[in-house]
Amino acid sequence: MRNPFVTNGYAGPDYFCDRIEETETIRELLLNENNIALISPRRLGKTDLIYHVFDDEMIRKSYHCFVVDVYATKNLSDFVNLLGKAVVDELRPKGKAAWNRFLNIITSLRSEISFDINGLPVWGMGLGEINNPSATLDEIFAYLNQSDKPCLVAIDEFQQITKYNDETVEATLRTYVQRCTNAHFIFSGSQRHLMDGMFTSPSRPFYQSVTIINLQPIQLPIYTAFAESKFSGSGKTLDPSVVSELYTRFDAVTSYMHRVLNVLFSRTQLGERCTVDMVDPAIEYILRMSSDTYEALLYQMPEKQRAVFIAIAREGKAKEVNSAAFLKKHRLPSASSVSSAIKGLLDKDFITMNKGVYMAYDQFFVLWMRFKGVL
Repeated sequence: MRNPFVTNGYAGPDYFCDRIEETETIRELLLNENNIALISPRRLGKTDLIYHVFDDEMIRKSYHCFVVDVYATKNLSDFVNLLGKAVVDELRPKGKAAWNRFLNIITSLRSEISFDINGLPVWGMGLGEINNPSATLDEIFAYLNQSDKPCLVAIDEFQQITKYNDETVEATLRTYVQRCTNAHFIFSGSQRHLMDGMFTSPSRPFYQSVTIINLQPIQLPIYTAFAESKFSGSGKTLDPSVVSELYTRFDAVTSYMHRVLNVLFSRTQLGERCTVDMVDPAIEYILRMSSDTYEALLYQMPEKQRAVFIAIAREGKAKEVNSAAFLKKHRLPSASSVSSAIKGLLDKDFITMNKGVYMAYDQFFVLWMRFKGVL
């Protein structure tokens, strides 16, 4: 029996909760040739939503759909590398006519594309190995414009390009996107302050070039009905209070709730009822399994960053972190050292910031620190 609370990516419509309105909105915008900026905190399900939209039968038949996650990229070379690999991987199963068109255009890297034992193309480059990314980017967009089908391209964690040393990347990509009439784009991002800056600032290249969608949490009644149906469909019963407890504890963030429900589902036997008293042991199990990882992360943080991270985690939602009151309460040395630490923690995604409010990104990390007595 498959655990219906999938924790490792999109597994199809049967395991996808709600997002009916958002799915239809994105689908309609794309079919009418609009570009989209999809913004939400990480772990709220925006990437799975993209895959869910691309799984629509009409879209699958009418478009080539490419999803590239640029979170790990450090420069334009890395970006181009992952974009090219995403195109090859998507076209591989679609027949020689589909991928041969792409290979004929990518002349700058043709020697780096090999073939497996089934005669299918394999992208042979690693991160940092493209010597002339501008030329390859030009070829990739040339393919998108000449493809046998219109293309939909989702670039996940798009705010990462703001961290490249090359300040011209935004303008370069905006120019390519503007000229690419055969493809439309979803720019997905989780760091709201960076995404907002790109798409709402009049001085930035992507200003007024997209429809912005801010993804909200799934409503409690809808998520409760989804979770109950998955238990009942497997001959088990879920007490609704379990879902409301998780919803409150994890601020309605889908990924955390799913992860706990995954454990609870596995611990509830056929014909039995899952009750709220099972929640704490399930969370403690997850924390124990992750303990070595969190201990290493905390140990590896620079001392000043660790002190600020613990202060923010202790607050839960921290405001005015440079104020004298915050410094005194958490025994931090100076406003300048806090500002420096905040920048480092944001860059490494240990914390998030929205409208001046700072939070630890990984809520299980915070729970582990409480579990271990760090907070």
